[in-house]
Amino acid sequence: MEYIVVFCTIDNFDKAKQIAHKLLEQKLIACANIIPEITSIYEWKSQVVEDSEILMIFKTKKSCFESLKKEITKLHSYEVPEIIAIRLDAGAESYLKWIDKSLSRSDK
Repeated sequence: MEYIVVFCTIDNFDKAKQIAHKLLEQKLIACANIIPEITSIYEWKSQVVEDSEILMIFKTKKSCFESLKKEITKLHSYEVPEIIAIRLDAGAESYLKWIDKSLSRSDK
């Protein structure tokens, strides 16, 4: 089984919670962490931008990524939302089993 952590930023805390709840309901994630205030500095449309954003961190399986990406894109307000995944090389066996159990309906 391949596990991943997905990062996504957004500009609205309530919208972040809404996305997290929707992904949980659809069994696309086992867990969401929402970090309420980060500073993002990036180039957008030829200008350097500095924004206050919310960081969402999702724990899931690679097999869920495409559906998760589609759902986030549908719900997200950004023209180009950050949706990036990092593979987990290791984790506590009990936690990984919990992810499996939490997502069991998504792997049919």
